[in-house]
Amino acid sequence: MERTRSCAVAKAYLVGSGIAALAAATFLVRDGGFDGSDIHLYEEQRSIGGSLDAGGTAQTGYTMRGGRMFEAEFRCTYDLLSGIPSLDDPSVSVTQETLAGHEDFAWDDISRLVDGEGKIVDVRSMGFSERDRIDLVRCLATPEGHLDGKRITDCFGEHFFTTNFWFMWCTTFAFQPWHSAIEFRRYLRRFVHLFPEFASMSGIQRTRYNQYDSIVLPLTTWLRERGVTFHTGCSVTDLGFTPGPRSGTVQTVHLTRGGHDEKITVAPEDLVLVTNGSMTDASSLGSHSAAPRPAPHRSDAWLLWHRLARGREDFGNPAAFDKHVKESRWESFTVTTEDPAFLQALEEFTGRDTGKAGLMTFTDSNWLLTIVAQRQPVYRDQPDGVSVWWGYGLFPGRAGNHTPKPMTMCSGREILEEVLRHLRFDEALTARVLATSTVVPCVMPYITSQFLARRRDDRPKVVPEVSVNLAFIGQFAEVPDDVVFTVEYSVRTAWTAVSRLLGLEKQPPAVYKGHHDPHVLAGALETMHRR
Repeated sequence: MERTRSCAVAKAYLVGSGIAALAAATFLVRDGGFDGSDIHLYEEQRSIGGSLDAGGTAQTGYTMRGGRMFEAEFRCTYDLLSGIPSLDDPSVSVTQETLAGHEDFAWDDISRLVDGEGKIVDVRSMGFSERDRIDLVRCLATPEGHLDGKRITDCFGEHFFTTNFWFMWCTTFAFQPWHSAIEFRRYLRRFVHLFPEFASMSGIQRTRYNQYDSIVLPLTTWLRERGVTFHTGCSVTDLGFTPGPRSGTVQTVHLTRGGHDEKITVAPEDLVLVTNGSMTDASSLGSHSAAPRPAPHRSDAWLLWHRLARGREDFGNPAAFDKHVKESRWESFTVTTEDPAFLQALEEFTGRDTGKAGLMTFTDSNWLLTIVAQRQPVYRDQPDGVSVWWGYGLFPGRAGNHTPKPMTMCSGREILEEVLRHLRFDEALTARVLATSTVVPCVMPYITSQFLARRRDDRPKVVPEVSVNLAFIGQFAEVPDDVVFTVEYSVRTAWTAVSRLLGLEKQPPAVYKGHHDPHVLAGALETMHRR
């Protein structure tokens, strides 16, 4: 349905303040002609940024739930950030800053996998059997509709999940064997051009600092300068629609603020953009001396979607994503230290300067631990002499190899001790690192919920067929061909929502499809057959 609106009188109400909402607000100003004063973002939390968060201090320990990776074909993201000034140098855009940082500190990983003996694994071979290769090609070629509701294990034999490829793939992108075959196939096709460099990770790009400092702060600064209003501590609980069967026109926004209910009247020309669901919902922080506490409840991000989808098939099925916590949970941890001993030892082990070594996964770890030491500083306010590194475990419900209890029940210190045991550092160095580090763990029950086995209609379209002024944005809106668990996906949903609701000629650039390029496919096939 083509839509045109007079932006001179229209207002926009955005639910959430993650990267999808921030991008949508930016596109409304940049492409839609909206005045910033007519754009309102409603955020349940006290802080802006959604899953792109980072906090803490050098004294108490820094925290960040995750770190996002980028690559050259993140076309929507780099287009968005090309017009946003860097906070360090306003004459340079965030895109330019990110690409320049990649030139200076590109990953060249030679210690991607470490075995149970503490030895670096030779990953020049992907470790495929002939059946693994056939299954991989078959998965790539299978029409998506034939994978409805299927898991990755439905498409591959047991050996596939013991290969170097799987260890690198699952810990780079956070896939589990029981996750969606649809999402796995999309990832294979979307990133097939990275296959030849996958072991070294040289095609992966990162922001200069953590994503909150490098993306969220510059975007919010730009939006605030243009008059966009952020309402924090404000929870949107429901939307009211005009009467009629399957009405697609929002006429009221219901919210709570400071313990009081409010209702906003939405005019026919106004827009409502909803971030439905949240992959970092109900996250729980621990401390150096205490494990994270179980989350008391979910936020309204899921409850709102459940209310909207009730009786509406075209609004998706949130129960496919938020009812299987054991299949979507994992745990991360952030380490802060004033002692350079750990990073120096890691440099000696990897043969790479800090910031250039990439991910390191311990293949025999019961928790399937992965660590990474990024270019320092990781935080804009990080003092000289303070270092920060990060890690995660994909199987936090299992007992550790050296710590006889689940990762979720461990303090930050206990998690660090487990990591150091896998690295097989000597006792003196281990004791020194333990004594000079502060570790903050974080359990995330829904972090890979967007990867759970699903059917094609479980995620709503960005602009449902019946919609007049409503769009869904973020990780749980459907964008054909592109891949969830990326900043690019959220930005693409935002651009799609704005362009379609406003009937703009300018559309998001097409998703890169390297699997249509014979040279890309030849490189991937050569990598698959390397012995």
